Amino acid sequence: MTHDADLDAKGLLCPLPVLKARKRLQGLAQGQVLRMVADDPAAIVDVPHFCAEAGHELIDMQDQDDAQVYLIKKK
Repeated sequence: MTHDADLDAKGLLCPLPVLKARKRLQGLAQGQVLRMVADDPAAIVDVPHFCAEAGHELIDMQDQDDAQVYLIKKK
């Protein structure tokens, strides 16, 4: 799937991946998609929870090498 912005959150621990995603999403227009790569094990729980709380749509979540890739559509 195509995306409008990238965020490399590898090496960041909770809560930084979600905080960085929130900040990066603020700069996007409604409906645009952020692709975030994170390797924090807590992100598997934190990112879906953040999306649900903020109203964003978690389009996809996949393992890639030693990290997870999240596609988040801004509300």
